[in-house]
Amino acid sequence: MSQPSTIGSINLLPEERKREIYCGLTPRELIERFNLPRSFVDSQGNSLIRAKWAPGNPSVEFSLFHKADFPDPILYGHLTDTMNGQIHVLLYILNDPDAPRFDVDKMPDGRATKFGTLFRNLEAEKAALEAGLAPGQVRHGLRLLNQAVIAFENFVEDLGHEMYFVEPLYYHNAVIFERYGFAYQQGRKLMERIHTEFSENGKLLKQLDDSTFRRKEAQSRIRLRSWAIHDGILGEPFTNVTMYKRVGKSAGVSTTADAKW
Repeated sequence: MSQPSTIGSINLLPEERKREIYCGLTPRELIERFNLPRSFVDSQGNSLIRAKWAPGNPSVEFSLFHKADFPDPILYGHLTDTMNGQIHVLLYILNDPDAPRFDVDKMPDGRATKFGTLFRNLEAEKAALEAGLAPGQVRHGLRLLNQAVIAFENFVEDLGHEMYFVEPLYYHNAVIFERYGFAYQQGRKLMERIHTEFSENGKLLKQLDDSTFRRKEAQSRIRLRSWAIHDGILGEPFTNVTMYKRVGKSAGVSTTADAKW
């Protein structure tokens, strides 16, 4: 059997083989922290993995739970193939299940907010901001992104690729990816413009009125800038930013100079 090189080709494999390959996305440190069984099946026979990986589909959604009945996964990944067969990460989340939950992903009536892009649960967002979270986070992260990048690059390399792409959903995501060695396929000029406009006499700086999501400290703070951008300070959505990374290499790109988290 030939080695798969795309998400679409993995999805054509038998269920157990698909499961084995996608489980390779899990950092060893995550398995050890939560003492997960290597089968990812708990002692009651419940799978700790939920996935959408149908044959013929060029994408996969992979969720790993530390407990089968827990509402949020400790790891969630949504990957797809690009038009030329490269791996593209649409969303990647690490959640700390022991941290408080903030319902920024749903309205009080239960409607999904699509991470605040469709609707906004403003009370939950305010509480999340005050607790130190960034836009889109329902819980604090696990501080395992470095280990996750290593695991992901092993996965990409096993598929025969030397690079992969990511789609940062928020401004702070793009900055984090920069710091982990990613470069821009598109969107670098936007990122540089945002930094300039948050600087002295910049257009965005002048709009920081110290309201809930537009704190004056956002001038030099990445997380608070991201909240202001999520709140619409740009006058347009934060979109059309795509980044890439070469396996094992750092691009050394920074659009934020000495701005702190």
